[in-house]
Amino acid sequence: MAFWHRLKKKLLKRYVLHAFFPSTRPTALRWCGWEIGDDVYIADGLVIVEELAERDNLRIGNRVSIAPRVTLVTSSHPNRSRIRPVAPVASGPIVIEDDVWIGAGAVVLPGVRIGRGAVVGSLALVAHDVEELTVVAGQPARPIRTLETPPNWT
Repeated sequence: MAFWHRLKKKLLKRYVLHAFFPSTRPTALRWCGWEIGDDVYIADGLVIVEELAERDNLRIGNRVSIAPRVTLVTSSHPNRSRIRPVAPVASGPIVIEDDVWIGAGAVVLPGVRIGRGAVVGSLALVAHDVEELTVVAGQPARPIRTLETPPNWT
């Protein structure tokens, strides 16, 4: 059973990477077993780096916009390198809350939560949680401003 789950995830992630119709990408990610909200836009080139056997390691809220070439890393380790016994393994779920906008080329590392209404600048390296309605940019990503609360924010 685990083999088929891993194979299905690998094929669906490849589909998401190059799908011609962006509206089909969130559905394919749901079929991988992840929680993906409504009205999610995912541009070309989304890469999700993970251990294929893992489950529940990615949650994307409603009305999230993910620009081209974004990378979400839920797990990272040195594979078969001789440094594996001494190198830290980074692993943890990524949570992207409602109304988040992630700019082109951004990288989100394991264990990060991006708060509701946050904006991640292009090419940002997000290594720590991002507060609600906060704009972050840079490598590593740092807060650069706080957005005003929208009138329809409840």
